[in-house]
This record gives sequence, C-alpha cells and structure tokens, in this order.
Amino acid sequence: MHKVDFVKGEILFVNKPLGWTSFDLVNKIRWKLRRALKLKKLKVGHAGTLDPLATGVMIICTGKATKRIEEFQYQTKEYIATLRLGATTPSYDLEKEIDTYYPTEHITRELVDKVIPTFTGEIWQVPPVYSAVKVDGKRAYDYARDGQEVELKPKLLVIDDIETLEFTPPMLKIRVVCSKGTYIRALARDIGEALGSGAHLTALERTRIGDVKLEDCVEVEALLEQLDALGRE
Repeated sequence: MHKVDFVKGEILFVNKPLGWTSFDLVNKIRWKLRRALKLKKLKVGHAGTLDPLATGVMIICTGKATKRIEEFQYQTKEYIATLRLGATTPSYDLEKEIDTYYPTEHITRELVDKVIPTFTGEIWQVPPVYSAVKVDGKRAYDYARDGQEVELKPKLLVIDDIETLEFTPPMLKIRVVCSKGTYIRALARDIGEALGSGAHLTALERTRIGDVKLEDCVEVEALLEQLDALGRE
C-alpha cells in the first residue's frame, strides 16, 4: 500500500450522503485535512456535481491530483433513478412542491417499455431552470429564485443505456448510463411528457463513474474519522 500524501495528491471515492451538497462534502474534507495536516491551504475538488437530494459515487481529488478532475468528469456515469409519474415540480425533483397533477391511468407497463428505449442514443435536453447553468453570466437558479423567466438552450447528450427496473404505478425506477452534463431531473421531466403525463424525480443514486462503483466508496463518517485519526498521529 502506498504512503498516503494528500498534498502530492490522493483520489478518494466517497458515497455522498442525502441532503449534502457536493460543496459541503468537499469543504468538510478540506477542513478536516487542513486541520489534521496543519496546512493553511490545500486544494480539494470533486468530479461531477450531485444535487443535495442525490446520493452515491463522488470522486474527490486532493493536492496535485485535482489536475485529474476533468478526466473523471468526462467518464460515463450510471444512475438509479426513481420517478413519480402524474405530478410535476418546478425543480423536477423534491426540492420544490408539486405544482401540477396529470392523468396516469393510461400508463401501462407496455407503454413504459415502448417509451423508455426511445431515450437511448443522442438526445437533446433542455437543462432544468433550477440548475447552475450560466445565462449571461448568472446562474439559471438565481433567475428562477427571483421569479424571472429564463430561456435555456437544449444540449446534445448521449444516453448509452436506459432500462426499466421496476414499475409500480405511479412509481417508476430506471437505470441510466449517460454522458457528462446529463440532468436526470430533466430526463424525468421528458419521460413524463413522452408518457403523455408528467413526472418528477423522488430519488437518485449515482452507482458508477467510469470504473469506480458504489461498492468502492467509503461512507463519509468513516472517512472523517480516518482524517481525525490522521491529525492525532
């Protein structure tokens, strides 16, 4: 086993907890490391943001390893997403309250099996208004929170694989393998529309980035305890 050197650069695989932002995770790890190693400054960054309501694989890079962040960001990602059909929210997930209800009686397993595969391959996706996409130098969510309308341009993305795991109306669970920049919340919105209804995301877990799987990840509490122990050495 190599000698751990967070300044030279380490790559950590962490299971991001529910409710934490990606920045919360980075800041907590950076703070613990600086305290343990008695450093005034230390570079710590993450590859691929997860929304606060999502959990799963986060790759955290420290020191000189932060130069590899872009390399990880471009790797394929896999998600398990749970959608609620028949209702939409402004954020396309549970961050905002339900604003509209739609009929779901017509949605059969047969229809789901017909619609889901149509999202495979290259797709155009309009990012969520509640997102960090920049419009004229300002984040889209800042416009949304100020109640301002903002037009977001569609982006070309690649869905390598998508399949239905469970369908117990109104809940639909899917597995998605996709490229960088894919918003699973926006995919939920588009699937709802394609099913002639509405939908929003109720749970999201990132199960893989490139070759890094969920089982390779450490739980945050265990990692923070290890970092505290480092400071006592």
